[in-house]
Amino acid sequence: MSESEGGTVDGLAIIDKEAGWTSHDVVAKARGVFGTRKVGHAGTLDPDATGVLLLGVGRATRLLRFLTPLRKRYVGQLVLGAETTTLDAAGEVTAVYDMSEVTPEQVAEAASTFVGDILQVPPMVSAVKVGGRRLHELAREGVEVEREARPVTVHELAVTPVDGDAGVYRIDVSCSSGTYIRSLAADIGSALGGGGHLRALRRMSIGSFAINDARPVSAPSLLSMAEALRDYPSVWIDEALGQKVGSGQVLSIDELAVEGEGPWAVLGPQGDLLAVYETHLPGVVKPAVVIPQ
Repeated sequence: MSESEGGTVDGLAIIDKEAGWTSHDVVAKARGVFGTRKVGHAGTLDPDATGVLLLGVGRATRLLRFLTPLRKRYVGQLVLGAETTTLDAAGEVTAVYDMSEVTPEQVAEAASTFVGDILQVPPMVSAVKVGGRRLHELAREGVEVEREARPVTVHELAVTPVDGDAGVYRIDVSCSSGTYIRSLAADIGSALGGGGHLRALRRMSIGSFAINDARPVSAPSLLSMAEALRDYPSVWIDEALGQKVGSGQVLSIDELAVEGEGPWAVLGPQGDLLAVYETHLPGVVKPAVVIPQ
């Protein structure tokens, strides 16, 4: 954690979001806790979902765009036999199926077909924009529109029966940003010849930021801006090169001494984050973000 000249703290908060809160509600609460309006979040969670929500505070809000694309892990429950308007337990039931004969082996086989690079249609109750309007706004008006399928990646997917709850399966998903677990649950139900919906969704991690590190929004702690970018490669530079970085100069890869595709967190002699650089041209890198010191 660091403090700006104006007294506003800068850093990343790992929050364990409660059920019933929107991601915006958490941001609003955090503004009061930290005493600044400069708070944003990476990776929206549905109101009924719980778990890891990353908040950027102060100058760290400029880093959130690098956190949103990180791989995510979720756990939840797939309920077979009922479809809902929202694809989760918050919606109204629209169809009921007798899926009592479906076996755990069949569920596992159906789920396996959704591992890898897949196309997924966003649910109507989502923040995706179509024609300049968010889908959830249209859904509240009773309007349903065609949505283009989007490419997402499901890296790992495990489904196991929940003891004592027939037709309910624990679902454990590691996936790319932009994956809708509600849609995944509904699609698995459809693939089994019936329907399904999601309940009790909990986000366990975003990149290396895990639920064990998360705290309530009423009692948050802050990681430094350098630590906020720990999932990316970093490079330490001396004061002379720091002058160039601080003024936002375009540099050669050799001068910055980086390799790979980036982006790279550029740290000063004391370990403070000076900038984030990214590939510009072959052999050349440019600043995506420069942090005023």
